[in-house]
Amino acid sequence: MLRPKWMSAERFRKTWQFLAVTVLGLVVALGSERMGWLQDYENIYYDYWHQIAGKRRDAHHAAVIAVDDDTLLQYKDDPLAFWQPIFAQAMQTLTAAGVKSIGLDFIYAVSAEAWLRKLNLPDSEVSRNYDAPFRGQLAQGNKILIAQLVETSGGELELMGPPQDHLLMMPGGIFDTGVANHYPDGDRLVRTFYPVVIPEKEFPGVGFAMQLVLRATGGDTGAPSWSYGGETYPRVRERRRIGFVGPPGSMLTVSMSRLLKPDALNDPEVKKLKGRAVIISPSDIGTPDRHFTPYSRMVFGNSNEMMIGGEVHANAIETIISGIYPRSLSLWIAWPSLVLVLIAVVTLYLRMHPAAGLGVGLACSAAVLIPAFSLFQKDLLLSVAPFHVALATAYLATLALRLTGEERQRAQLKSMFGQYVSDVVVDKLIAEGQRPNLSGEKLQVTVLFSDIRNFTTISEKLDAEEVVEMLNAYFGRTCEPILEQGGMVNKFIGDAVMAVFGSPVHYDDHARRALLAAQGMAREAAGFKDWMKQRFPDRGLPEFGIGIGVHTGPAVMGDIGSVKRREFTAIGDTVNAASRLEGVTKDIGCVVAASAAAIAAAGGGIRTGRQQVVHVKGKAEPIEVFEVMIDP
Repeated sequence: MLRPKWMSAERFRKTWQFLAVTVLGLVVALGSERMGWLQDYENIYYDYWHQIAGKRRDAHHAAVIAVDDDTLLQYKDDPLAFWQPIFAQAMQTLTAAGVKSIGLDFIYAVSAEAWLRKLNLPDSEVSRNYDAPFRGQLAQGNKILIAQLVETSGGELELMGPPQDHLLMMPGGIFDTGVANHYPDGDRLVRTFYPVVIPEKEFPGVGFAMQLVLRATGGDTGAPSWSYGGETYPRVRERRRIGFVGPPGSMLTVSMSRLLKPDALNDPEVKKLKGRAVIISPSDIGTPDRHFTPYSRMVFGNSNEMMIGGEVHANAIETIISGIYPRSLSLWIAWPSLVLVLIAVVTLYLRMHPAAGLGVGLACSAAVLIPAFSLFQKDLLLSVAPFHVALATAYLATLALRLTGEERQRAQLKSMFGQYVSDVVVDKLIAEGQRPNLSGEKLQVTVLFSDIRNFTTISEKLDAEEVVEMLNAYFGRTCEPILEQGGMVNKFIGDAVMAVFGSPVHYDDHARRALLAAQGMAREAAGFKDWMKQRFPDRGLPEFGIGIGVHTGPAVMGDIGSVKRREFTAIGDTVNAASRLEGVTKDIGCVVAASAAAIAAAGGGIRTGRQQVVHVKGKAEPIEVFEVMIDP
């Protein structure tokens, strides 16, 4: 990438990093979504939204007739394989109640009559006409029996349907059946259904729910497509989301035992079935026909209750007729939203500390959930996974850039200046993108020299370990004001301290910072007197004191030394003058002496006392010196 002439190198670097991180986040997120790698993660939130939302609406087009424990107890002496007359009675009541279509969610390999004939029992009216009421109901044409696709031991799929003598009574024969298989996702949760399982017209491959809708609305089973609820359902095998009305039990459910009572048509619950497509389905405690749905995922301590197969089919019927189900948000809205969020967050990532950036990323990832759930309430799906993947990828990319770029630069600067400047100075060096010119450059700086008065006398009265202890304690205190003001503790020369302000980081007010640091050092030295008295009470030491000289002027800054030992330091007349001014403090009787150049560069607000023109060693011209007053 070529850098425009008008753009600085640092701005170009930051722009390149911003674009690289943003594009990488988008490519990884959108690419992963397109490849389907995020679907399992997305399903987690899809399930959570269902559970948090609870019951979403009332069903108006479908219902479940439950063969529950009450029904089984009522006919406990009748084997379920011989329930055709009981089903026929329930169907007759449903038809009289105004039901549009009836599906029987039970499958039999053989009819009761055929099984009785296999026993070679004496011919009787019962054996000939046991199923007659049931066959009569099937002949009316609004009934759908289930078929199941099963896999043989050879790996082939076969359609297992109702007994042949039942199919003969149905107007459409085998085409009056519906494939009732449920097709869960990889995590075993049922979220979708197939309106058409086998597309070829010569096969009875229409799904159970779609068949009941067609019978309820007078649709043509053999048509190439159907339109309901503003949606077109072509005769192809494709998954459709189920628009669940709520958790298990939300669908209108009536016990079949109520349909078998003499006054069933006067039952308010039975009256609600008018105009609906209904499914007679097993619902007893022992039925295996139960399935995991979005409401089955454990969240917030909720139970993972399963939904009976008949209710799953009923939700699919409601979805088809109403046209209400969760739809993906338009890509023209979702993708620009992702881009805008990513741009904002990457901008923060590149400016903030990694720990703070991680907090921002987590906060934004959580914030995305709010509009996602709000949209789900309106049956619109905002994919959460791409946002999370994009934000995570961008964060890791930013972290990698820091580790390979800025953090490496920080480590280098820290190793070079870490002992002499504060972390704030190192951060400022990195933020400005300007490394010091180690080969040497002439800069306007302020140099501070500090020395301990009567150090020779003090050191003669202390042993070596005590001298080191005293110096370490003293330097630990008096260097803090230098670092706080952004100065560089350049070197220690015995008991002397040399500090530079204005390099390696430039401050326009470097002279003021140096004078404020000098005042702070003087206050720390005053407090250090007490430490000396307490630590060495009976040594006859002279009273502890220091002198500080401050001068502003040009100096050469560079990495100076031998091959084996080098240091970044200042050299020149300004350094020499500051060192001489430290000695002048003894002559004029003050703690801090600053040149007129330093006072002028510092601007107003620095209180001065005595003024004197002095001649210092090594300078032909005299220097005007001011006493700097120590503010409390």
